[in-house]
Amino acid sequence: MLTPRHQALVMTLAGMTVGVAVFGAVLAVNGNPLAGDDTPAGIVNSQPAPSTPSRTNGLQPDSVQYSLQSFGSTSAPVTAEVPTGWKSSDDGTRPRFLDPTGVWQIRFDTRGSKQSPDKLVDNRLRSIDERDLKVISRDNGTLIYTYVDQTRGPRMGLSRWVSTDGGQSSAVEITVGGRPQDEAGLRAILQHATDTLRLSDTDNDNRPN
Repeated sequence: MLTPRHQALVMTLAGMTVGVAVFGAVLAVNGNPLAGDDTPAGIVNSQPAPSTPSRTNGLQPDSVQYSLQSFGSTSAPVTAEVPTGWKSSDDGTRPRFLDPTGVWQIRFDTRGSKQSPDKLVDNRLRSIDERDLKVISRDNGTLIYTYVDQTRGPRMGLSRWVSTDGGQSSAVEITVGGRPQDEAGLRAILQHATDTLRLSDTDNDNRPN
């Protein structure tokens, strides 16, 4: 027969056993708060959704629409179609049209030159001082190249000199710039500007050498 003291000890042990069982059930439901997870019980700990990635397939030809722009000088006006929404702060002889993000651009130089397009390709290639310069092609008065810009990273440039006298001299330079992954779109923009380029008829020859 248990003494009152023994009976009290048995009751205490029984209470501790029940308490451990209840605590174990709580851990099974809510997870172990001692396992290093600071998430409150009942709240799912999920990783935040990644931000929308930037377009990695580059500028595509079918995504570009065009608008007619006028520039040049009063005595020798020039028109050409450039991508819609690209703006230039100058409508003179050397306008540069930038897209709203600043990633792409097209530039014209309507002053012309008495040198042939092929000669101007050679001159431009010698003047480029950029890191990791790589020439993609240099055919028919057009220079295509890539380089690495210190702040913007990998870049691509396409420069074309347009002749109106069978290659004896150059009337207009068109340069398009963007990223290497934009090559298809940049080529399309350069070709469209070339196809839509309109020069005024003038007998004045003030072109530099």
